Amino acid sequence: MPIYEYECADCGRQFEKIVYRTSDTVTCDSCGSTRVKKRYSAFAVGASNSLGMEAQSGCTTCGAERPGMCQEMN
Repeated sequence: MPIYEYECADCGRQFEKIVYRTSDTVTCDSCGSTRVKKRYSAFAVGASNSLGMEAQSGCTTCGAERPGMCQEMN
């Protein structure tokens, strides 16, 4: 049973729901609206190279080429 992240189009609330079947209707916990949009989850999104290894990405804090380079940048 996957957990999905949603955002309500009516009230803007972001929430998570366990979805038992893809045909299930998801409603907002706050306002009860069915106008919800599935969001990309940081856990579910990833990148890999052709060898199946996780791709190395830059630092999200300072923009360095790789994490841990913040002290090396001037």
